[in-house]
Amino acid sequence: MSGHVLITGGAGFIGTNLAHRLLSQGETVLIYDNLSRAGVDQNLEWLRALHGARLLVDVADIRDRYALGAVLKNARQVYHLAAQVAVTKSIEDPGADFEINARGTLNLLEAIRQIPDPPSVVFTSTNKVYGELADVALQRTGRRYEPANRTLRTTGIGEGRTLSFHSPYGCSKGTADQYVLDYARVYGIRAAVFRMSCIYGPHQFGTEDQGWVAHFMLRALDRETLTIYGDGMQVRDILFVEDLVDAFLLAQKNMDRISGRAFNVGGGPANTVSLLELLETIGEFNGAPPRVHFEHWRTADQKYYVSDTRAFGAATAWRPRTGVREGTRKLWDWLIESRGMSVTRALTSRLAS
Repeated sequence: MSGHVLITGGAGFIGTNLAHRLLSQGETVLIYDNLSRAGVDQNLEWLRALHGARLLVDVADIRDRYALGAVLKNARQVYHLAAQVAVTKSIEDPGADFEINARGTLNLLEAIRQIPDPPSVVFTSTNKVYGELADVALQRTGRRYEPANRTLRTTGIGEGRTLSFHSPYGCSKGTADQYVLDYARVYGIRAAVFRMSCIYGPHQFGTEDQGWVAHFMLRALDRETLTIYGDGMQVRDILFVEDLVDAFLLAQKNMDRISGRAFNVGGGPANTVSLLELLETIGEFNGAPPRVHFEHWRTADQKYYVSDTRAFGAATAWRPRTGVREGTRKLWDWLIESRGMSVTRALTSRLAS
């Protein structure tokens, strides 16, 4: 097919996995990224080594509407992943957070609106648009929180949940989320929104602010103390990145039917884990439990968030295929091998220390 697939923020963890899948299918992919995040240079090197000339790269910022206009001219699909991704940084600098997430998305939509045959768009929003969820009654079960309401425990949080932006990050991503949906309504742009839960997998260089599954593992591998904010019993549904890529491709394939809709996308009730439970799993992988320090709760941290993914599943027949144990093991092994170690040698070194 003529034209390229544009991935904004495409050198990041999710964009790299998406680009690899598309390039492997014979697509020409243009990654648009300002390369500000640690590790993304390695991602681009890996993609170039595998895919050569079919990978196009434009080093530019989502706030540059002129550069955006240029890369959109021959695009037939867009995955808009470029974002400021940390709640903590949004609190420190809400202006920059707004300019990147809200204004940057509007820049993209306006550029698309000028194209006679506009490309279809999948935008990655966040579960933070639902706020802190403080009204959801919780109970403690073992080493985790779960809803007191049995139905909610079974289904997770659905798209019918009232929006309640919390933190500058929640506000900026929520603003972008609503703009994408409204441009689909008002201007007829074919676009869908993914309100995503926690994504993890290879090529993730997690930090304390974002990418917590990989961050926990990296701290354990480096024998460094990691900080838990709160009591560690907060629960998330985690989604392996290859399952998310499946969802992206299905969204584009079914865009004529799903355009103008927002979907909660995550691991769902079958793929939940608390922070304490993940630490226990990492301890099993590593031969020793990670060192942990506890701090006070952070602003806007949800004690429980699990996606109700039934709407997207009904629309596209998608479902997660990778369980928590299998997926976290794959990430653990990739992190070890990316450092030039064999899995066996890493465990032997740990047990001997």
